[in-house]
Amino acid sequence: MNPELFMSLTGVLGSFLGTLAGIMINSKLMNYRIEQLEKKVDKHNKVIDRVYSLEKHTAIIDEDIKVVNHRISDLELYHK
Repeated sequence: MNPELFMSLTGVLGSFLGTLAGIMINSKLMNYRIEQLEKKVDKHNKVIDRVYSLEKHTAIIDEDIKVVNHRISDLELYHK
């Protein structure tokens, strides 16, 4: 095998391996970043769910307060 062909094949093989290694490293990095973003989204969604639950609970409490106030008003009118 002549030296020029050997050097050319070595260069092509080196380029191929370097490119493949870069792609693999980039893929691992992207997967890691996506995983971290998914964790942040999960945290955010949990907060949204808790806020929704609190708002629903607050609405129920507000309705209970209205009922109690109405009953108090009725009792005050009844006892006068």
